[in-house]
Amino acid sequence: MARVLLVDDDLDQLELRKLILEQAGHEVRSAAGAADGLRQFDERQPEFVLMDLRLPKTEDGALLLRALRARSATVKILVLTGAAGELARLPDARLADHILEKPIRTQQLLALLGMVCLCLLVFAAPAAAQVFRLDQPAEAVATLTLSSPGAAGAVAELHLDGRFVAHVILFAGVEPHGYRVFLGRLDAGEHVLRASGAGVRIHEVKLEPAADQIVTTHAPVLFARPNTVGRFTDVPLLVYCERSEPAGQTLLEYTVIFSNEDGGTSTRALMARWGRTTDIEYVYRVWLAPDGSPARATIQARDHKEVEFHGRREGGHPLLMPVTDNNMVAAEGESAIRYQIAPVTVSLHSGSREQVMDQHPWTWRIMSEELAREGRLRPFGTVDGHNISDPRNYLYLEARIANQASRLAAMVRLKDDTTWRAAHLGRPDYAIERDGWIRTAIELPPGTTSAQVAEIGFECLVEPPGKDKPAPLAGVCKVEEVSRAFFLDAGYRPGAGFWSLPADASRAIPTGQVRTFRLDISSPRGL
Repeated sequence: MARVLLVDDDLDQLELRKLILEQAGHEVRSAAGAADGLRQFDERQPEFVLMDLRLPKTEDGALLLRALRARSATVKILVLTGAAGELARLPDARLADHILEKPIRTQQLLALLGMVCLCLLVFAAPAAAQVFRLDQPAEAVATLTLSSPGAAGAVAELHLDGRFVAHVILFAGVEPHGYRVFLGRLDAGEHVLRASGAGVRIHEVKLEPAADQIVTTHAPVLFARPNTVGRFTDVPLLVYCERSEPAGQTLLEYTVIFSNEDGGTSTRALMARWGRTTDIEYVYRVWLAPDGSPARATIQARDHKEVEFHGRREGGHPLLMPVTDNNMVAAEGESAIRYQIAPVTVSLHSGSREQVMDQHPWTWRIMSEELAREGRLRPFGTVDGHNISDPRNYLYLEARIANQASRLAAMVRLKDDTTWRAAHLGRPDYAIERDGWIRTAIELPPGTTSAQVAEIGFECLVEPPGKDKPAPLAGVCKVEEVSRAFFLDAGYRPGAGFWSLPADASRAIPTGQVRTFRLDISSPRGL
């Protein structure tokens, strides 16, 4: 049964309802008025509040209703009133879960409590709302701690002050997770945020001004790619922004980490060339005028082409939608699911884009769960199309490299084994041709630990010929630095790095040659 708080200034009615509810098996506290009700609520938060509206005035009941909802988004509030029409006309009416008009029959009241108890047990509460106050106008961000007792992929809807704002896909499933959503620029004063969804359990709701107002102001609204709606695939997990000042003008670049890539690069190639199977795509760049407004903006459109953005905005927020299976975007179109993911600000001067995943390690678990859900995993050591082994079977390397008419592939040899295992699987097109910070991954037997790694090597391959470009006769790869080597732990979290190659030990490798580094696990430096 439930913990119930009764609030009424009619002491006879208060005592009568208390007896009825206790006989039905509920744990009941009673409060004679609004102030007493608020005090008892704070002492031991109930699951239900059954309150009169006139305590003794309607304004007193409305103030209590607002205060209770500000304290809890999940408590069920049932309002008893002889003037239901009066409450319905008040702005605070939406804060109540049910409005019951007097007189109410005992069986009707008990049936309603039983129904709401059942909703709590199956975690299918119709909605939870909370009141927040902003002291001044600001771009606001909500953090909603949500879970789903069923399978991952439940959808929550957010409504702000009575209007729909955005959806949240519960990709973390049963694990309570903090989903961050930007709400746009809000006026100073009180605001009501309501979250609802079948199969959605709401643990906590917070609303506050965004920590970085400029970055949040221009964050993109992202509609779900139409062929992903209802399929729980390629979910945008995280949006990050890199901020720079080229020629003294502020440039904001927004990148989205999707849970998977349904098209473009094969899963095997993603692990070899990028060290992950998520899809990390820049979607929007905006150059700001001195007053903070957009002076120029571009998007990453089909075929990875950067094109000028001339689409719609809501405030400073551009409206975008992925239109290809590798998540290139367009400035036109909408779908049934709308995301407003609050961005995080990052600096990638000393690491790869994949470091953002390391900073939010839950992204690795979501990535791995999607691989399993979509049948993209195979047993270790087998070949099954473009499927890969369990991501925990891979050694991950973070390195800074430079290529000159060349491509680079990482290799590993274990102790008591003469076999070299290569990230590129012997395919030159899986080797890495780009410069700068990179991430790569090499499949190893399940359960391999850092203590079993004997050597790490790098092979330099000739750049393959391209369209209207002959193959070069020779080239040079340079391994400028390795910041760390690591495995994923049992929970798919990146483990501590166990080896690095400092910049002062960098090596140039001619094409066709291999450079190896023997590991001394007692020291983190390459030898």
